[in-house]
Amino acid sequence: MGPPGAGKTTVGRIVAHRLGLPVVDVDDDVLEMTWKMPVAAKLAAVGGERFLEEEGEALCNFSASGCVVSLTGSNPLHAAAMQHVKESGLVVYLDVDSEDIIQRLARMKVSRIVGQEAGVSMRDILLYRKQFYEKWLDVRVLCGTGDTVEEVAEKVVKAVERYQTHAAETYVSTRSDGVESSNQKTCFSDVVVEGLAADGGLYVPKNGFPNMDAREWLRLADMSYPERALVLLEKCIHPSDVSALDLRTMIFKAYGSNFSSEAVAPVKHLVQNQYIQELFHGPTASFKDLALQLMPQLFAHCLPPMCNYLILVATSGDTGSAVLSGFSRLSGTDRHRTGVLVFFPEEGVSEIQKLQMTSYREGNARAVSVQSDFDFCQRTIKRMFGESGLTGHLAVEYGTVLSTANSINWARLLPQVVYHSSAYLDLCRDGVIKFGEPIDVCIPTGNFGNAMSAVYAKQMGVPIRKVICASNHNRIITDFITTGEYDLRGRHLMLSHSPAIDILKSSNLERFIYHVSHGDSRFVKELFTRLDAQQHFQVPEPLLGRMQQEVMAGWCSEGDCLAAIQRVHTQTGYVMDTHTAVAKVVADRLQDGSCPVVLCSTAHYGKFAPAVFKALQIQNIPEDPVEQLKTLGSTASRPETHRDMMKCLEDSGRRGHTVCQAEYSVLVEEVESMIHDSFLKVM
Repeated sequence: MGPPGAGKTTVGRIVAHRLGLPVVDVDDDVLEMTWKMPVAAKLAAVGGERFLEEEGEALCNFSASGCVVSLTGSNPLHAAAMQHVKESGLVVYLDVDSEDIIQRLARMKVSRIVGQEAGVSMRDILLYRKQFYEKWLDVRVLCGTGDTVEEVAEKVVKAVERYQTHAAETYVSTRSDGVESSNQKTCFSDVVVEGLAADGGLYVPKNGFPNMDAREWLRLADMSYPERALVLLEKCIHPSDVSALDLRTMIFKAYGSNFSSEAVAPVKHLVQNQYIQELFHGPTASFKDLALQLMPQLFAHCLPPMCNYLILVATSGDTGSAVLSGFSRLSGTDRHRTGVLVFFPEEGVSEIQKLQMTSYREGNARAVSVQSDFDFCQRTIKRMFGESGLTGHLAVEYGTVLSTANSINWARLLPQVVYHSSAYLDLCRDGVIKFGEPIDVCIPTGNFGNAMSAVYAKQMGVPIRKVICASNHNRIITDFITTGEYDLRGRHLMLSHSPAIDILKSSNLERFIYHVSHGDSRFVKELFTRLDAQQHFQVPEPLLGRMQQEVMAGWCSEGDCLAAIQRVHTQTGYVMDTHTAVAKVVADRLQDGSCPVVLCSTAHYGKFAPAVFKALQIQNIPEDPVEQLKTLGSTASRPETHRDMMKCLEDSGRRGHTVCQAEYSVLVEEVESMIHDSFLKVM
């Protein structure tokens, strides 16, 4: 299936020959045989509208199996005919660039196609038809500009093989000891719901990420963010887990009017070779929205029937409100079967972050604070998952299963690969670089999820030279990348102006070590078992060398963070948040200037207003958070005030919230209370 000029007939013949199957061309073997006249003559005789109807009827009366069928370019416009085709076969869409199609049609001396009215350009009619191809496809074959028919045919064969071998696209735990049960395959839908592997490890794709060639990447350069996300995630999620049509529906819902920028994650020039990717245009003004507007839909889609699910989340600030926002957009039975409970450190988040989280009080969503730090919250949730007595009790007594939406969940991490890819494509589209030229990416990171997703984007073929990890004065990642020693002994978390990265135990480092150790799960298990027991491990020198080939790391003091905000505002009028400032400082120190560097701006400056006021040396700070945002908005020439954050604060007011003692049993009681309130109340 594909537009006129896509090469369907020729590709169909090559594919049929390779598979040893007969080939049917709908134009020659169905329509002309049915009508006893050439297709062009039929079109001239009955006109476009009647032609589409009769063409559809002819296809409805045709049946075949065990062959390769080349549809016409207009078959997908007839719903009944395509429903008939899908019932008996696999629909492969040859996704060819419109400019390529227009050039091919010109060479074929085709100036009009079916349904093209007078005054409508070829480009417009091709764009109109695209919606129908997207509606009916089972498998997309992305054709790069200049791909030969032989290359396209090879892609078709591989795409069909992938579709038919779902069991080959499985996931393993980073601690699996290299043992995978032959009859127990873990698929995408399993890892989304389970979150954490039973052995305490994190799920990763057994065969790594698919790699795309340069011509395929270039096709994405002129696409919108949702279109890019669709193509990339189709390659990473097997259609047996989430069909192409369902995935498309989810993605276009996730990245639509709920983002204040149509570009979703735009890249802006800052100074010299530095560019900022603004990841804060989602409803909660943080980069977490890029994953958490999509992840709840994936989660609900993959849920098995007959159980309720409680999502437990530990947050150092931004994840909490993003999870609550994402899951609150579910509807119907999905919403009634899913609860969300967020734990956050009472003294470790900004006032605005706290107001955002505690504003969610309706439905099955709640945030409670803990009189400890993020690491305690995360450690407690992991302990709950690991205690079979507790999980069994909740399942038997309440019919409720625990899951997580932290970046330890694969469905949280995967969508983040898209925005790193998108940043590179934006630079290509805007002429800053040509595809193949390298960039560096500098990421403020604490849990290493954002950095790990950049490593995965590189694995897919994005020419990222170095992933630069930027820490605040809780510099555990910087110390580890520099020395190979991960040492928590006697180390205490220090509060900072960048609380979202106030983390000492970085969960996604486990995926990174698995990656650089070439999947040595026994080694990974030994390291993290030792970390739990002894609060310390050291990696061998050769492995440290491989780590440093992939990533660099540096840290930033509190004073340097604030100074960077003030300096950039003075130079450009741009106001960075504190986390972006950490990235800016580290990039200035470590990046050599030989290629562009993209700074991941992970939050809007308004979320950390007191620190930004301090950096800009603004006096007479209003007490009311809404007034604080208005004052900062009048100071910054860019970016503009975040509309959804402002609305949330205006609507919420100051409300009380539950504060828990830092005891495991107390948090377990909160979980049981949440289950009672969410699933057991008589309505």
